[in-house]
Amino acid sequence: MKTSKSPAGKPRGRPRSFDRDAVLDRAMRLFWLRGYESTSMAELLKVMQVTTPSVYSAFGDKEHLFLEAIRRYVDGPARYQAEAFKEKTARAAVERMLDQAVESIADAGTPPGCMLALSIINCSAASEPVQKIVTEARREAEQALRRRIEQGIAEGDVPARTDAAALAGFFATVLYGLSIKAKEGVSAREARAVADTAMRVWPA
Repeated sequence: MKTSKSPAGKPRGRPRSFDRDAVLDRAMRLFWLRGYESTSMAELLKVMQVTTPSVYSAFGDKEHLFLEAIRRYVDGPARYQAEAFKEKTARAAVERMLDQAVESIADAGTPPGCMLALSIINCSAASEPVQKIVTEARREAEQALRRRIEQGIAEGDVPARTDAAALAGFFATVLYGLSIKAKEGVSAREARAVADTAMRVWPA
């Protein structure tokens, strides 16, 4: 829809009366806590503190709002994985990634677990398009982990015989398993024990 302009070339119309990023953050946290299908538009509107027309104008429908929330999660709370990969060795990178996951579990101000792992559990066939996008985001995260392990192989800090794909799959499974445990109320001490045990499979 075209917006009329003033003689000075500036668009007319009512300016947005809310902070888009802050509103999206609130929606992200609710989706993170409740999951995609379990979160209603009524709950979103209440948490976001905006009107229905404003939500549809700024974000579109519930599906588009959720997908934007997923992107914000990947670029925000889940960015610790990309930051961990800056460590000098692949082992240090994976250790830091698990440390961050455990710290997240210990943080009472953070929703439990990983949004990518929990937000589409038990979704119906009607949500298949959303499920595919979130599944692809998880796959991309695992592939990034595999590439970091392959980098370690190339640089000599990971044994050449290592199956990078299998090792990445293992640690991705540990992370998603910790997300399930976090949802169930696992303590930080218990999560730490899982992370420490997982590191024992690192190739010597």
